[in-house]
This record gives sequence, C-alpha cells and structure tokens, in this order.
Amino acid sequence: MYDIIIIGGGPAGLTAALYAKRANKSVLVLEKSAFGGQITFSPLVENIPGREPLSGNDFAASLVDQVLELGADLEPAEALEIKSSADEKTVVTDSGKFSAKAVIIACGAKHRTLGVPGEERFIGSGISFCAVCDGAFYQGKSVGVVGGGNSALQEALLLADLCEHVTVIQNLDFLTGESRLCERLASKKNVEVIYGSTVSSINGDDNFEGVTVKNSSGEEKYIPLDGLFVAIGLIPQNAPFASVINTDSFGYAASGEDCLTETPGIFVAGDCRAKKIRQVTTACADGAVAALAACDYIEGLPQ
Repeated sequence: MYDIIIIGGGPAGLTAALYAKRANKSVLVLEKSAFGGQITFSPLVENIPGREPLSGNDFAASLVDQVLELGADLEPAEALEIKSSADEKTVVTDSGKFSAKAVIIACGAKHRTLGVPGEERFIGSGISFCAVCDGAFYQGKSVGVVGGGNSALQEALLLADLCEHVTVIQNLDFLTGESRLCERLASKKNVEVIYGSTVSSINGDDNFEGVTVKNSSGEEKYIPLDGLFVAIGLIPQNAPFASVINTDSFGYAASGEDCLTETPGIFVAGDCRAKKIRQVTTACADGAVAALAACDYIEGLPQ
C-alpha cells in the first residue's frame, strides 16, 4: 500500500508528488494520457518564475524526471473510481486496483474543443486555448477568438492590445459576457465580432492558415488568420469521483485554497478544483498545498 496516490500527471499532480517524496512518503502517480497534462500543448512557456522560456513538453519532462529521481512510481492508467474507508483508499483503474492511505485528485480539466475538421492537427501550432500563455506569439498579427462568454471576451481584450486585428466568432446573435467586458470590447477599433456563426472547418496544409465559418443561413465564409484562440469552456474530469467529492454546478471540485474535500484523506489540486485563475503556477501551488495536507493527514492516522 502506498502512502499517497495522485490521480493526474500534470503540473499539479507532479508537484504534489515532488513534495510528498521530499516528505519521505511512498507515492504513485496515475495518468491516463500523457504525463505533463495540458501544458504539453504549449510550444513555448514564458511565465514560470526563475525559468528561461521553454516548451511545454520540456517543462513536463523536467518535472517527470525530478519525481522519478526522488523515487515516485508513475503508472499509465485511467482512474475509474475511488473507494474510501477510514484507514484505506482504493483507486480502481483500467489496469488494476491500487491502495493508499491518502489520495490527491489532480485530474485537471479539458478544454472544450470545436470538433471540426483540421482542429486536432493544429492544436499547439496555430490553435491555442490561452491568450496569457500564447498571445505574445501573435503580436502584430491577425487572430480569431471563438466564444462569447467572459473567458472569450477577456481573451479577445488581451489579444486586442497585442494583435493587429482580432475577429471574435460567436454562435449566438449576442455576446453572453458581462456588460462591462462587452463595452470594453466595443471600444477596440481593431476588434470585429461575427455573430450567429460557427467554425465549420480549420484551413491549412502544413501550416494553419485560417477558418471557414458558417452562419445561421448556411452561408460559408473563409477568414484568413495567423492563429485561433478557442474559449468555449472547460470540462473538469471529476465525474468518476463524484461519490467521494462534492462538485459545483460546473463539475469542479468544491474545495477552497486548502485543497480539502469532505472525505477525510482525499484532496484535490489544480484545474479540476473550483478556482478563478488556472495557470501552471497556480496548479503547482495547489499540488504543494494538497501534498502537505495529505502528509499531515497521514501523520495523524493511528499507527
């Protein structure tokens, strides 16, 4: 039996493993896809304190190497369920069952995608989900933003200060974001909003070249762009763990900055947690908090 099982091998989960191993705990990290999480899609990461700019893949690889050197076990497996008792937690996966004294859920949240032809090929190379992360690459260029809610409007506002032209593509006939954001966006002379339209395809051969949009009448229009930012929401990956954690109306784990859940011995960290800011630094911070909380919990168990 492990001291701590961590579900999710992104920055939150790997940082939790780092802190847990430094506290001399045995650790297993479960990851259903690629170790490193969403950050591996970023071609360049420039907002990590004390680090020179590097690719998301390189950053993830350095985290993986760090926790492996400390002795953590990494297992490519999908967690399907957590069974909790007073003295043991069992994580059921698609490759077997694993037991621990404590569990940290750091399963992250997936960006909601458009699901159109060409999209998957250009994610990380023309298509981005984070203007804070990648907006600087498009300084002086033309970009598109898909979405009309608060997140999309905030992305568009940030990009409007960097880019020559920003095209907002909204499927409704109105923006759904806060009025103050709509007013700020309307004041930007380099922002155009296309209403009642959806992206029907992503265009480009070897490189991203633009998008085709379709309006409610079925008419299609090609828009040449240097980049596209998709801001149509996130999907937290907490559904398999609903029996041991509470979630809010959007599916995020209802936990505060202490990363605690209502089930003793189960903690949450990173983008799967209800929070306002989701950046690599906040994910790492959650991982540290959750790991230290898990260590305190284990120390308090009957010996």
